[in-house]
Amino acid sequence: MAPHLPPIRINRAPVLTLWATVVAERLGYPPETALTLGRFVAGSSARAKARRLGIIEKTQESEERRARAAELKPRRQTVPLLGRDIPVLVADDGTVRAEDDGKPASGKSVQSYIGRAFGDRLADARAAMEALAASLPPEELNRVGFRLYERFRSGCAGERTRVGCEGGVAG
Repeated sequence: MAPHLPPIRINRAPVLTLWATVVAERLGYPPETALTLGRFVAGSSARAKARRLGIIEKTQESEERRARAAELKPRRQTVPLLGRDIPVLVADDGTVRAEDDGKPASGKSVQSYIGRAFGDRLADARAAMEALAASLPPEELNRVGFRLYERFRSGCAGERTRVGCEGGVAG
């Protein structure tokens, strides 16, 4: 029997980034694409929370309004993930990536971010998230995936969360 490992204590943003990445991979996106989509989901969630809390300054809000208006342009390609339509561009290798300042984003910095956040427990967290993702058909997972994240996130108090808390897969 494997020894019981303590929960992973970590900020919410890297948990959501990894979860959205795992969901994107389950939907069939290659790892590099999935990483950029995961980063976009986590970033848009953080901005939405900051708006709700009144943290974002007026200039940031107007910049975001311009960005949203640009997203509505009919020529822009988007990918639906966890309730968001993510603007994407085609990278040099032919895969789509989340757009980052008018260019296809790179997954390398996202992978480094996740690696630093989870440390030597990244494989454990990823395996748990992959098991949860595999328990649902891809379309259903994409439809309910953000609610799953909210459930395992809400089982843990404070701004830091624990992967494995409340009997769930990630928290």
